[in-house]
Amino acid sequence: MAEFKKTVGEKPKRLRTVIVPEALQFLFDKAEANVGKYHKSLELNPENGTIEISGQRYLLLRASALSIEFLEGIMKYYRDRGEKEAMAIGKNILFDLAHLIGVEDAANFKRLMSLKNPMDLLSAGPIHFAYTGWAQVQIHQDSNPMPNKNFILRYSHPYSFEADSWIKAGKKSEQPVCVMNSGYSSGWCEHSFGIKLTAVEITCKARGDAECSFIMAPPDRIHQYLQEYPDIRKDELEIPTFLQRKIMEEKLASSLTEKELLLKEIHHRVKNNMQIISSLLNLQLDTISDPTIHYKFKESIDRIRSMASVHDLLYRSNDFSHIPVSKYFNSLINSLKYSYNMKKNIKVEVKLNLKKDVLDINNAIPCGLILNEILSNAFKYAFEGKRNGNIQITFTDNIKSKNRKYRLTVTDDGIGFIQEPDLVHAKTLGMQLIHSLVEQLEGVIHIKSDKGTLIQIDF
Repeated sequence: MAEFKKTVGEKPKRLRTVIVPEALQFLFDKAEANVGKYHKSLELNPENGTIEISGQRYLLLRASALSIEFLEGIMKYYRDRGEKEAMAIGKNILFDLAHLIGVEDAANFKRLMSLKNPMDLLSAGPIHFAYTGWAQVQIHQDSNPMPNKNFILRYSHPYSFEADSWIKAGKKSEQPVCVMNSGYSSGWCEHSFGIKLTAVEITCKARGDAECSFIMAPPDRIHQYLQEYPDIRKDELEIPTFLQRKIMEEKLASSLTEKELLLKEIHHRVKNNMQIISSLLNLQLDTISDPTIHYKFKESIDRIRSMASVHDLLYRSNDFSHIPVSKYFNSLINSLKYSYNMKKNIKVEVKLNLKKDVLDINNAIPCGLILNEILSNAFKYAFEGKRNGNIQITFTDNIKSKNRKYRLTVTDDGIGFIQEPDLVHAKTLGMQLIHSLVEQLEGVIHIKSDKGTLIQIDF
C-alpha cells in the first residue's frame, strides 16, 4: 500500500481486464491469473437450467432489467411521490442489493482462493467485476486504500452496464445511474478492509459526462473528498448508505414510539385532571343542601366523567384515534348507575351492530356526552312511581343514508315525558346540550314519547 502512494504522476498500466497504477501491476497480474483460472471452468447446462463457474452456480440477467427498466418500473409504482423521490427509492433498493452481493462475493472469493491480504482481495474484485459483465475498472493514481478512516478509492468504469443500458435505450438521465456498480464495489472493499464504506458516482456517461467515475470512502469522510471537485454538480449527487431505508424506518419507528408515549402521557394527564375536577366538585357537592343545585353539580360531574372515560380508554389503547365502543358504553352505564345509586331494578341492555367495535375520537366524545344526558334523564325521571324498568341502547354503523353512517337509539319503557317542540330553546340544559352535540356531529335527532321514550340520532 505504501508503494501505491508513490505512483502519483505515473501512467496507469492497461492490463487485460483492468487499468491500474503501474506500481500495482504485480498485484493485479497475480489476481488476473487466479480469477481467470476460476472463470475458465464456465459450464452452461440449459437442460438443468444451470450455469456454473468453479462449482458455483451463477445467473444471467439482462443488464437493462437491473438498471433503466428497473428504475422506470419503480418510478411508475411510486409516481405519487414525485419523480425525484421515486428515483431515490429505486436507487436505495439497488444499492442495498448490490452492496450485500459485493460483501458476500468478496467473502466467497476470500474463502475459495485463501486470500488473507486486503490488497489481494481488493485486486480480485475489479477482475471478477470484468468477468461477470458489470464493468471494466480503472483505478486512479490518487487512491489510498488503507484499512482505516483515511481509506479513499478513486476509480472509473469505462463500460458500466448501467450507463450503457441508458445509452442503448437512447435516453439521458438527469443524475448518475450507476448505483449497482457503486454498491457492489463498496461492498467488496468493505469486506476486504473490514471498515464501513460507501461509493458515490460523481460523473456518469448516461448523464452526458465523459466517463463514469466514482469516489469510495467511509461514509463520514466522503463529503470532504467531494469538495475537491469544484466542477461536479454536487446538488444532484446522492450519497448512498447501506440499509439507508432500514435506518430511516428505525428512526421513524423510534419517532412514532416517542409520539405514542407522549400521547399516552397527555391522555393520562387529561384523565387525571378531569378526575381531580370531579373530586373537587364532589367535595363541594357534600356542602350543598339545595336539591336543585345539588342535581346541577351532579350532572356536571357525570359529564366530566364521560369525557374522562374517553381519555382513560385511549391511554390504555394502542390506537390513539379510535376507542372500543362496547367498553366505552359499558363504562358510562356503570358510572351513571353508581352515581345515581339506583335502588330500582332498571336493566340496561346494549346492542351493537358494527363492522368494527371502534369509534373515532372526534365522534366518541360528543356521542358519549349525548348518551350520558339521555341516560341521566332516564334514571332520574323515566321510572318515577315504578320499581322496574328497561332501557335499550342500540348502535349501528349500517344505516342506509348517503350523508350519515351511525345510528344511536335509546328506548325505555318508562312513563314518557312532554316533548319540547324546539330543542334549541329547550328549558333544560340537558336537552339544549343534546341538541348542540347533535349539531356538532352534523346529525339529526328524532324523539318519540308514547308509553315510554324513543330517542334516535343519525350522524
